[in-house]
Amino acid sequence: MEVPVTEINGLTRVVVHLAYPSAHVKTPQLFNARCRERGINAVLVPWQVHPDHLAKVMAALRVSESVSGVIVTIPHKETVAALCDRLDGAAEQLSVANVVRKDDGGLWHGRALDGVGFVAGLKAEGLPVKGRNALLAGAGGVAVAIAEALLAEGVASLTIANRTRDRAEKLAERLRRIYPEAAISAGTADATGCDLIVNGTSLGMKETDSLPLDIETVASGAIVAEVIMEPAETRLLQEAARRGAIPHAGRHMLTGQIDAFIDFLLPEQAVAAA
Repeated sequence: MEVPVTEINGLTRVVVHLAYPSAHVKTPQLFNARCRERGINAVLVPWQVHPDHLAKVMAALRVSESVSGVIVTIPHKETVAALCDRLDGAAEQLSVANVVRKDDGGLWHGRALDGVGFVAGLKAEGLPVKGRNALLAGAGGVAVAIAEALLAEGVASLTIANRTRDRAEKLAERLRRIYPEAAISAGTADATGCDLIVNGTSLGMKETDSLPLDIETVASGAIVAEVIMEPAETRLLQEAARRGAIPHAGRHMLTGQIDAFIDFLLPEQAVAAA
C-alpha cells in the first residue's frame, strides 16, 4: 500500500515559484496540499527574485538535479519565456510562459497555463465564456495568456485596454495573426457593451491603487473577473458587486491550474501516483 507523502526527504522533487514580490503568492499552499493528496513527493517553494537577477537564477536552477522546474508569476512571465529552450502552444505563439519544466539535458520547456486556468475557473463557477463581449485590462504576461484563451473559447469580441496604448495595439495584432476571423481591438478601459470584464493588471494589490477601468461603465449582470489573489476581494470586485455585476475572484484562475501544473512539471511522479 502506498504511504502518503507527509514530509520532505532526500528524494523530494523541488519546484521553485519565481515572483517579485513573493509575499502575496498563494500557489505553494495549494500545490503542496494537492501533491500530498495525490501521494506525490514534491514541494513548491516561493522565491522572491528581482527581474535583474532572473537569468542568473534560471541558469543556477538548470544545473540543480533536485529541481523539476519553475512556476512563474508577475513580473517574470515574458522574460522567462525568452530563457526557454522550447515553448508549446500559446507560449510559443505569444512568447509568454508561467510554468517551465526541466527536460533531459537541463533544457527549459515552457507552457502558458494562466489562460487555461482562467477559463476553467469561470466554467467551474457556472460562467461560460463563449459568445461574450470581453474587455481585458492589461497587456502583460498574464493578460496575454488570458486573451488567447478567451479567443480560443469563442468570445464574440475582445477589446484590450492598456496604460500604454501601443502595447495593446501590438498584442491585438499578434492575436489577429492567430485568430484572423476574431473581432479583436485595442481600446480604452470602458466596459460599455461588455458582459465579461477582466483585470489582467497588478492594479488592486495595494489599497492605494486606482481602479483598472471606469467602474461606471460596468453593467449590472456583467462578469467582473480578477487575476489578483491577494487581497482576495479587491476594490474592483467590491465596486462591481455594488453595481449588480458578478464578481469573480482571482483564486479561481489558480485552482483551475494546480493539477495541470503537477502533471506538466512532474509527469513521472504523477503517472506513478495515478
